[in-house]
Amino acid sequence: MENEKIIQQMVGDIVESNAKLISASAKQDANKFNRILPSLLKKGLDRINLSMFSSELKFELLSAVGEEYRRKGNLSDAVKSFVLAGNLDKLNEVASDYERLAQFNNCIEVYKLSNNQAKLLELGKKCLEDGRLEYAIQAFVAIGDNAKLIEVGDQCISKFKFDYAFEIFSTMKDKQKLVELGNKCLEEKQYNYAIKAFQIADDKEKLNLVGDMCLKEEQVSKALEAYGLAGNQMMAQFIEENFTE
Repeated sequence: MENEKIIQQMVGDIVESNAKLISASAKQDANKFNRILPSLLKKGLDRINLSMFSSELKFELLSAVGEEYRRKGNLSDAVKSFVLAGNLDKLNEVASDYERLAQFNNCIEVYKLSNNQAKLLELGKKCLEDGRLEYAIQAFVAIGDNAKLIEVGDQCISKFKFDYAFEIFSTMKDKQKLVELGNKCLEEKQYNYAIKAFQIADDKEKLNLVGDMCLKEEQVSKALEAYGLAGNQMMAQFIEENFTE
């Protein structure tokens, strides 16, 4: 029993000693590039040649350059540095910086670079809750989450944001949802979106309906477009011969 306590104490001492060595090494690594960092930053990433260094040293050097860019608020060059280093952890930190700055486009792009599916899903959900539908779409498209995209698309339809809804359902090639969108656009007399939705859904019956409604409202050019896409040559010819100059 006494021997076990002695062994445990020895192990504890070794662990503590190693921890101090690792900590000291980390501080040394963080400081060893301080003298050359200003020159590297001034020269710029595109003009730095690091081919003479080992992979490990390039990783450390580029990560140090990236951290310095980040400290100075130059997040764009920080991202370039961390990409070149292959430092995914640091890329995730920059993405968080962009999120705090509400620069969601940049945030999403950096999470895509680090292939952080979990954070993209989390960000997409947050943007959806906050009504930032454009960014929710970008995040869910990036991870291929069709269920969430449909949820966003339905919200877009209910909020009359037909451009976003069309972007989602046309990208997904979801014919059923495109028809739902087209029907809603018809109700709101948004004929351009209705025509595009029914065209991608390949619903000729609905396209003819759009043509009928547009002709009734004397929107001749849209009626001609709808009948033409529906393959209704008879009505297309009727319009061309009677309503166009």
